[in-house]
Amino acid sequence: MHNRHTVLALALLGGTAMTAASDEGMWLLNDAPKRHLKDKYQFDLSDEWLRRAMLGSVRLNSGGSGGFVSAEGLLVTNHHVAADSLQKLSKPGEDLLRDGFYAETRDKEPKCPDLEINVLQEIVDVTKEVNGAVKPEMKPAEAFAARRAVMGRIEKESLDKTGLRSDVVTLYNGGLYHLYRYKKYTDVRLVFAPERQIASFGGDVDNFEYPRMNLDVAFFRAYENDQPARTPQFFKWSETGPAGGDLVFVTGHPGTTNRLETLAKLKHRRDVTLPYTLARLRTLEAALIQYSEQSGEKRRQAATDLHSVANARKAFGGQYQGLLDPNILAQKKKSERALLFAAAETVARARTAEGPGSGHLLATHDDALNALEAIEATQAKLRTFEREYNLIEMGHAFYSPLFGIARHCVRMHEELPKSSPERLREYRDSNLDSLKFQLFSPAPLYPELERAKLAASLTLLAEQLGGEHELVKLVLAGKNPAARAEELIAGTKLFDPEERKKLVPPAKGAAPGPDPIASSKDPMIQLAKAIDAEARKLRTRYETEVEEPERQAYAALAAVRFRAYGNSVAPDATFTLRLAFGTVRGYEVGGEKLNFHTTFGEAFEKSARLGGREPFDLPKRWLDGKNKLDPNTPFNFVSTADTIGGNSGSPVLNRAGELIGINFDRNRHGLVRNFVYTDVQARHIAVHSKAVLGALRTLYPAAPLVKELTGK
Repeated sequence: MHNRHTVLALALLGGTAMTAASDEGMWLLNDAPKRHLKDKYQFDLSDEWLRRAMLGSVRLNSGGSGGFVSAEGLLVTNHHVAADSLQKLSKPGEDLLRDGFYAETRDKEPKCPDLEINVLQEIVDVTKEVNGAVKPEMKPAEAFAARRAVMGRIEKESLDKTGLRSDVVTLYNGGLYHLYRYKKYTDVRLVFAPERQIASFGGDVDNFEYPRMNLDVAFFRAYENDQPARTPQFFKWSETGPAGGDLVFVTGHPGTTNRLETLAKLKHRRDVTLPYTLARLRTLEAALIQYSEQSGEKRRQAATDLHSVANARKAFGGQYQGLLDPNILAQKKKSERALLFAAAETVARARTAEGPGSGHLLATHDDALNALEAIEATQAKLRTFEREYNLIEMGHAFYSPLFGIARHCVRMHEELPKSSPERLREYRDSNLDSLKFQLFSPAPLYPELERAKLAASLTLLAEQLGGEHELVKLVLAGKNPAARAEELIAGTKLFDPEERKKLVPPAKGAAPGPDPIASSKDPMIQLAKAIDAEARKLRTRYETEVEEPERQAYAALAAVRFRAYGNSVAPDATFTLRLAFGTVRGYEVGGEKLNFHTTFGEAFEKSARLGGREPFDLPKRWLDGKNKLDPNTPFNFVSTADTIGGNSGSPVLNRAGELIGINFDRNRHGLVRNFVYTDVQARHIAVHSKAVLGALRTLYPAAPLVKELTGK
């Protein structure tokens, strides 16, 4: 615990306020760091530049980012972001993920079964309205319900008024609330993807490494009313790309960072959350590898799941290593002390300026201490039930979309009769269309794969909680995990989207019929029903004992931070549109200086040096066309811009707002960016715009695509 009087006394003797360092920050587009860019780079970031960037940037529901690159709905993202759609569009005997795809004409662009993209149109600050619904005398459960209700009402009113997807986003862990309005496209069609061998050259071996030589790109097209969407705000494709030292910008949707979390929260992640997460991911990865080795077709079926799990395991492993570094936790401790000092300095300055009447500001300092202590106390509570919450309510024990479908069908019957603000957040009106779009997806699911995944996660449930735990006995129903998984997968009809539609409540106004959930004999539905009461209890406990107390405490810390530092500290990432910036710059590792970009020639050299074995084998198209390529063409490049998971596919822009690259990875030195920003060796990695054009013009029969990108 902090000694209140000691901290305050030290601060009054002369604390040092924290200021934003270097180019750190995933910035809100409605609160961009214009002064910093002007002072450091002599760049005037205009509102018009930001608006074009907002309307040109795209969020994909498969978990990545992208950007429009023509006025006719053409958008670019990463191949690994497109992998989910590539696999779902493939058929037995046809592997688009492995072999690539190109639609020579628009009538040959296949529609993705369940890909939704969102384009941000407007941001509205609703902090006052949300906070006004929570009264000081409310207990945590009452406060949580009031906050959820007002957020749901704001979203419903916005949806009714604008027709746009409307989400209230929590920023600064509760310090601000902004309403984000999105234009939504659900008719998205595949245009181009290269072979997996070149899109992920180096595979898992080179994941989070540099130098890299990857053509990690894919193109889709958004449609409206069966016609290519009109997207006049798009990023012009640069034919030259970046030079060393250039100022660059990244617009995308970073997923989650933890930089504003307290020291106590990070210690909890280190000691409880991340060890559990890594154990889970290793279990799933082993099961998917074993399944993949059984045949080429099974390898195709499991490819995207395996990549996702392996990538997450490596990313969380890097985070764990970061939190085991005493320097990172020491830096967090230092920043907390700096915040307390800054809060106390605010009191001291006010006393000097205002005299004794400023005593009310002392609460600023005490509020910060109380908040830090409250967050520490919630970690002790979370430790007692976190595994059960993750396994049962978060669904980690049921690693199959079939269970998720069953749970939604069961819960919609209970939630939809309520008013939108009173429902669980995922069933609010503003989210229902997107939820049903996913729920009724015709994308294929494979019984043997789902059985293997479910058996692995049910085994994890027993390993984590023990065979005698009541929840384990309830879920396994007297069988071992393999037998229970076999029973659930063999008996369910939820593979068929038409069966799912029969289980969803009818639209409002339709005549009520018999309850299909109550009479369902489907074992997956019965499982979802059997555990729902316990799952809801765990969710309520998390919301009232952890989420709401933490949110109130972080809001108090945010208020202190705003008072001390203004808006010089960016909020943590929330998978919403952000702006990052930095400079194109190489770095040094072990005495070796790495250039800011790689080349086509280096890809061939590395493949030859390693004998052309997987994952360093190049596609036949590339081997046959080697002499057609300029070996000096820049392939991938790095910069110091502040990116994280979720930025995959993000447009990388120059000062003119032209697209010079497509972000696809971080290096291993950048994995600690979840907690702290560093630009010494940490870099984001992007595909060079010149490399994409060079490959399309030389190796792929894609002249119409090149013309659409360049006008040539």
